[in-house]
Amino acid sequence: MKNFLSVVAMTMALAACAGVDLSPYTSASASDPVRVRMRACMLSEAQSKMQAGTLMASGFKAEVDSLSKTCIRKLALQSAGIDEEAASTATSVLNNLMGSATK
Repeated sequence: MKNFLSVVAMTMALAACAGVDLSPYTSASASDPVRVRMRACMLSEAQSKMQAGTLMASGFKAEVDSLSKTCIRKLALQSAGIDEEAASTATSVLNNLMGSATK
C-alpha cells in the first residue's frame, strides 16, 4: 500500500508540473476493481486539494494518511450502498435545520 500511495503522489506531482489532464484517471465505476477505484479516489482527492492550495499543508506523511483514510472510508460507504443515501439524508437534515432556524 505504501508503494501504491507513493506512485499516486508522484503521479500528482508530475501531472502538476506537466499540466497533464488527469480526468480519465479520477473516475471509476462500481464495477471497476478496488485498486482502480482507490486510485481514482486518491487522484481526485489530491487534485481537489492541489487546486485549493492545501495539498501538502500538513506534510507528506500526514497527506498520505489523510488520502488513505478518506478514500478507504468512501469506498467502504460505496460498497455498503450508503454514500448516496448519506448525501440525501444530510441534505434533508440541513434543509430541516435551516428551515427551523429561519422561523
